[in-house]
Amino acid sequence: MAKTKEQTQYREVSLSEFFEKNRHILGFDSAQKSLFMIVKEAFDNSLDACDEYAILPEIEVSISKVSDDIFNISVTDNGPGIERTQVPRVFGQLLYGSRFHVIRQSRGQQGLGITAAILYGQLTTGEKALVETKREADDVAFRFVLGINVKDNKADLKLQEPFIWDRQHGTRVSITAKGRYITGKQSIMEYLKESAVVNPHASITFVEPDGKRTHFNRTIEKVPIISKTVKPHPYGIEIGELMTMAKASQANNLIRFLADDFSRVSDSTATEIVTNAGLKKDAKPSSLGNTEISALRESIQKTKLMPPSQESLSPIGEEFIRRGMMSIYAEERPEFYGKPITRKAGIYSGNPFSVEVGMVYGGDLPGDQAIRIIRYANKVPLLYQPGSCAITQSVFDLDWRTYGLDQKQGKGQPYGPAIILVHVYGPRLPYTSESKEAISAVEVITDEIKAAIKQEMRMLKTFGNRKEKMKKVAERFNLFRRLIPEIAVKCSAILGKETPDINPVVSKIAGVVFIHEEISKKDAGYVIKTELFNFTQSTHDFTLKALYGGMDDKVIDFKIEQLGPAEEKVFENYVEWPGQYPGTDYYFTGIEPSKIQGAELLPGDWDLRKMNGE
Repeated sequence: MAKTKEQTQYREVSLSEFFEKNRHILGFDSAQKSLFMIVKEAFDNSLDACDEYAILPEIEVSISKVSDDIFNISVTDNGPGIERTQVPRVFGQLLYGSRFHVIRQSRGQQGLGITAAILYGQLTTGEKALVETKREADDVAFRFVLGINVKDNKADLKLQEPFIWDRQHGTRVSITAKGRYITGKQSIMEYLKESAVVNPHASITFVEPDGKRTHFNRTIEKVPIISKTVKPHPYGIEIGELMTMAKASQANNLIRFLADDFSRVSDSTATEIVTNAGLKKDAKPSSLGNTEISALRESIQKTKLMPPSQESLSPIGEEFIRRGMMSIYAEERPEFYGKPITRKAGIYSGNPFSVEVGMVYGGDLPGDQAIRIIRYANKVPLLYQPGSCAITQSVFDLDWRTYGLDQKQGKGQPYGPAIILVHVYGPRLPYTSESKEAISAVEVITDEIKAAIKQEMRMLKTFGNRKEKMKKVAERFNLFRRLIPEIAVKCSAILGKETPDINPVVSKIAGVVFIHEEISKKDAGYVIKTELFNFTQSTHDFTLKALYGGMDDKVIDFKIEQLGPAEEKVFENYVEWPGQYPGTDYYFTGIEPSKIQGAELLPGDWDLRKMNGE
């Protein structure tokens, strides 16, 4: 039977053809953005590969100009390399090797990025991509020149050959594509800089089209926490997904299906779910129809289950955030580095997520401009679509005047000398689009973002109060330690009498032990001089704890023994510190709080806080 004219107009469209016609969906919507996306996809792949194999990353991104609007983008890493038979599929087939079905946090999730970048290059220049890779176990490296057969969604392989490469393992991807190179807030340089902030374990080199070379040094010699793959949690499963899983399950009955194919479901809990759903325990999952699946899901939602496992999460971590911000923003000479905050995991659509916040404040940061918000999702910087992102909306919803920053009517864009880092992470984050440039403003997520920022900003407020208090302490110290003795000397000279011992008098007036700090720059850090002077009429024994820069890993305990009346003790320590030194936090124990100024009473839960990393 002959096909009608209408029937001949319809044909199957491959995935590659679809994205060839709709490349804007993945962020390739302008020459400027497309060049950025190519670097982003290749760079993120390199970081993921290194992290998964516990390799300290060494990545070079190089962009060279071919003509006015054509560029060659090359990204080289020291990752594990790729098995050569897999290269055509990994780089020439959309969705091959996708992590989409895997419940585990990673930078890439859909298996589209690098292949879409190669497809864009092919579409705009007709050029194939160059892929070079070597595994440590291989004697030689392999070079591939390939494109994508959009009709069949498979690699169009033009060259495959072995070659000798002067590295043990790694991968290089080179793509020639149409683009426009820019500098500024949404540039490739800014993306790599913000990536360096949250990846202080990486050594990153960037070569710009004009040949300028920028290097972001590795500042920490250990790999980050790696997420683990977990089974799906029942709370996050929709009816269609539950039906698909039931049809594909190898379980012989519903109890085994729920207990074995999901996380946080024990045999007894599975029995409870099946019983409450009115289903037979020995029913085969594959035999369930829509009605039974709906009843099963409804019963799951009514059953109390343990929250999803947090093994699927990979936070940046307090140490990495602190080291990264101290390294990258040292040139701003901040006077305050906020202790990074990590919230306990929440649940969105049955999957765990969490929020981290870090901050730097003051120094050379401009006080009359909007605060700088650096947004991250699963360790990836978000440079585009800030207005539609949950992070930006959460920042604008807070009243920043409480913390000493300017803001019109207590809502909207805050102003002040601050950089706020916000990281939202989880295996199933709700993005606003396939290009993953902004996080959807889901209430449970925005609530956590706001709570984390408030925790961080309370520390800024405490810092401001302590700074003001220390200023007053320093004024009193100078009065008793320096000015009054000078007055006594001058008065004695005028009267022609011997200068009396005024320490007993000063002790009666002051009645406290002063802690005073003097700071002087030296080499790559500072000499911290801590002075203790006993302006009381008693002898004291106590412990002084100094947190240099307010950081727990730069702490020294001073045992003060037999500090007599009018007696002074001085301690000097050298602290390496980038930028402006923010001052030392002093805590004490073993002396009455009313008898000491310049230090805070050591919190009763100090050891517990240290144990919990707070």
